[in-house]
Amino acid sequence: MPLPTPPAKTLVVDLCRHLYAQGWASGTGGGVSIREGDRVYLAPSGVQKERLADADIFELDLDGAVLSAPADPTLTQSACKPLFYNAFRLRNAGAVLHSHSVNAVMATLCFGEVFQVTHLEMMKGIRGLGYHDRLTIPIIENTAFERDLEQSMAQAMVEFPDCPAVLVRRHGVYVWGRDWIEAKTQAECLDYLFDVAVRMKALGMDPSAAGLR
Repeated sequence: MPLPTPPAKTLVVDLCRHLYAQGWASGTGGGVSIREGDRVYLAPSGVQKERLADADIFELDLDGAVLSAPADPTLTQSACKPLFYNAFRLRNAGAVLHSHSVNAVMATLCFGEVFQVTHLEMMKGIRGLGYHDRLTIPIIENTAFERDLEQSMAQAMVEFPDCPAVLVRRHGVYVWGRDWIEAKTQAECLDYLFDVAVRMKALGMDPSAAGLR
């Protein structure tokens, strides 16, 4: 029998710890948000992600209004909030993960306006894709403040309606899925693909081509 699904706040906490363990949320970077029905659960900003507790998670409505806040008055909503809501509104996402992965950052430095790969086995972990397909992820330019990425991220999502993520140059990646399982799966597969693509580039190989060169 499948294991029972933990409450949404617990899932946010668990996923934040997972991102930290992967090296994707060191310092106070990265973030997680989960949507269940008309409720959104959001990790706070500027905190050690591996030390969060359920009581530290914000509960919001679909318009972003706070329904339940942590008892600790020093905690504030994630700076990623408008970017997470892009995925909820434009993709009907059930979960969004924000990673500061080194592999994601390096991928943004090795590619131009889009990241592209094909004929790599881990592409099968991306919804709707197979080995012979081409994965395309838009890359947007970073800004001094996270909230200022909202419009450029939304524009990229409209221009690339099938993309499962948006890369941010010299910053990281936003990945979403229908639920937390798909978001986590795709984040892990994408990170693998970012790593392989950067290594291929270093060897003079084109990761967007089916052949060796």
